[in-house]
Amino acid sequence: MTDHRTLASPEASATAGAEPSPSPAVDQAAADQTAADQTTAGQTTIDQARADAFAAEYPIRPIPAAGPVDTRSICETPSTAEFLDRVWRAVVAETRTRGNDIHLPISVAYAERLCAAYPEADRELVLVATLLHDTGWAHVDESRILSEGFTGDWRKAAIRYEHEHQGCLVARRVLPGLGYSEEFIGRVTEIIEGHDTRHVAYSLEDALMRDADRSWRFDRAGIALASSWFTMDPATYADRLATEIVPELITDAAVQMATADLARSNALLKTGVLR
Repeated sequence: MTDHRTLASPEASATAGAEPSPSPAVDQAAADQTAADQTTAGQTTIDQARADAFAAEYPIRPIPAAGPVDTRSICETPSTAEFLDRVWRAVVAETRTRGNDIHLPISVAYAERLCAAYPEADRELVLVATLLHDTGWAHVDESRILSEGFTGDWRKAAIRYEHEHQGCLVARRVLPGLGYSEEFIGRVTEIIEGHDTRHVAYSLEDALMRDADRSWRFDRAGIALASSWFTMDPATYADRLATEIVPELITDAAVQMATADLARSNALLKTGVLR
């Protein structure tokens, strides 16, 4: 695993009185604000060149796995990434909104499985981005989360864009103090910004985070929680998962896991009868 943490202090200016150059943090903060401005009105700016480059690099969809695919119940393989513990502790408050204290740990467990199936991916980037991707829900108007974010054309709801942007701000608040580099933090925020509202992935790491975010829904805990958000009974929600969410999965490992999980959940929840 690539270690992206660095505790090096910024270098002092070599020339006294020289006009200071904008710091990467300032540049990225400006970029984040520009992205927020572009999405406030319910729009996502797609970098088509990056999307096309990723599609060309992985032309077979769903993307075949290079490593082992574990389709057992996720309860059997909770997250073992102890390096994430400091990040978890930094965002405890953000986990107490919209079921994040259930959604995020399960999603990270799926992300670890996906990284094992795609060992060429930057594992640390995927796991940190997955952990932080929905922390922005804690910094939006909570009364609007269910009324706007889970009804109608929910992917285009303003609250969705807002939570993505707020998640980027959380990442920029907590990760520098944990020793992560500006370059790494920028890659994390690129994944968080648009994870719900941008319909294309820009990299394998982006794709794995997206698939981890969706994979948890197929587990019985995900169905129990998310079906209530969408005001659906479990059987109707399970049908939606099969017809709408499985086709959105980018990797074959995620498809295999989702298929196995959904079969287990349907059997456990008696969705064939309770409909």
